[in-house]
Amino acid sequence: MSSTRRTRLRNSLAVKVIFSTVVLSLVLFGIVGSALYNKFSDGILNVKLDSSIAETRSAVFNAQYRFSFVGNSKQAVIGSIVKDIVANSATISATVNGREIALLRSDALTSGEVDYQSTSNLVNPSVIPEELRKRVRKNLGTEWALTTITYASGNRLPGLAVGQAITIPTVGRYEMYLIFSLVNQNATLDLVRTYLLIAGIFLLFLIGLITWLVVRQVVKPVQDAARIAEKFTTGDFGQRMPIKSNDEIASLGTSFNDMASSLQTQILRLENLSLVQQRFVSDVSHELRTPLTTLRMASDVVHSARNNFDPSVARSAELLAAQIDRFDRLLEDLLEVSRFDAEVAVLECVKFDISELIERCIADLSLVAKERGAEIDFSSTGYAVMIEADSRRVERILRNLINNAIEYSDSKPVQVKIVESQGTIAVGVRDHGIGLEAEAAFRVFDRFWRADPSRARVRGGTGLGLSIALEDARLHNGELEAWGRPGKGAHFVLTLPKEAGQQIESRLIRLEPLDYYSTES
Repeated sequence: MSSTRRTRLRNSLAVKVIFSTVVLSLVLFGIVGSALYNKFSDGILNVKLDSSIAETRSAVFNAQYRFSFVGNSKQAVIGSIVKDIVANSATISATVNGREIALLRSDALTSGEVDYQSTSNLVNPSVIPEELRKRVRKNLGTEWALTTITYASGNRLPGLAVGQAITIPTVGRYEMYLIFSLVNQNATLDLVRTYLLIAGIFLLFLIGLITWLVVRQVVKPVQDAARIAEKFTTGDFGQRMPIKSNDEIASLGTSFNDMASSLQTQILRLENLSLVQQRFVSDVSHELRTPLTTLRMASDVVHSARNNFDPSVARSAELLAAQIDRFDRLLEDLLEVSRFDAEVAVLECVKFDISELIERCIADLSLVAKERGAEIDFSSTGYAVMIEADSRRVERILRNLINNAIEYSDSKPVQVKIVESQGTIAVGVRDHGIGLEAEAAFRVFDRFWRADPSRARVRGGTGLGLSIALEDARLHNGELEAWGRPGKGAHFVLTLPKEAGQQIESRLIRLEPLDYYSTES
């Protein structure tokens, strides 16, 4: 079976049902046909056997009756009677409907005795099976066996040998066999077998056709439902299943259409809500930009003159400037999120050395790392690792990952690793700090989500950094994954294609760090 046929058989319910039905019917027809053929064969053979045994008994009785009047006749007379019996018991010529006779001696010849053993139409005496001869010599009744009639001319015909012991006075014990041709019976069986085969093929075709018609009535609505569901995935929610009856399939179609209408309503409502939310975020972000600029200008003036203020007022000026910076970062993140939601974010790809970019990010964050007591260990390749991507977005991802690792490192080392293949680049950022729950690794990229809200107020941040980092990675056809365990730190792995527009070939860095298993053991 070709791969195309195997695929069709595996993917099509109708083909599976029809194939199974035809195969099972074929097995059933084989069993039933074989049983019927055996019954026909046994019946035809039994009819032929009964008539052959009756004819043999009659012929043996007549021959024995004639031999009983021989007495002490001369050998010529006995020979004449034997010839006459052989001639009268056999057919005139060897035909498919005829029968032959064989008169075979049971005892060994003694000196001077005449051998009256003979066969009709030059039939080879060896056609009588030795096993049959043994049974005839042992029993007084009639015995039979299947054989092949062989003539001196070389012709061979299927036959039935029926024999019985006979006594010739003054001569001894002989065996008389009538050999009946089974050509007509075999021809009848061949005809029966042919008609059984034709009938089986015809019935198999009818069963396959009926199964196809029945399955089509059942599978067609399922195929329609699958087709409509596929339309739903492309955003076409106006498709519905046709209802043409009042049976169970129609009930399924009605339920499916009701479900589709409900889904369409809910999705449209959610889409409208999402559009309102996106528009709100975008509008608010833009509207706040102007007053924030004014506030920053005023804050800069106040902050530059803080040395002339009372210490408490000077501290307030510093806090004001810090919070305005944080507010500015929040607006930038919200604007970036609105670009992703509106699907207007674009890449500005250039060729650059990502290893050098990582070193620059580490250098920029070195003061933060020093304040946190965290040492950054970068496992560089020692040579330039070129990649075609949006350097601004890649830098934002790396800066976010390294900064988060420093923030939550608990004064423990932060390890940055880079691995490349022919078409893929991977960067891993590992910290050994407070870590996070295994379930949190699936939600850490959600917008505004925090594993510990109380800690969020202390650590700062907008809650959008990792979400934006994930969107930036996927915009490059890459992936950003997270792993963590409480007290064992966290591990973030960024995987990107080396060329813009390509797909990542494989995950080059194991997400579960090996040092975690070594500490566990």
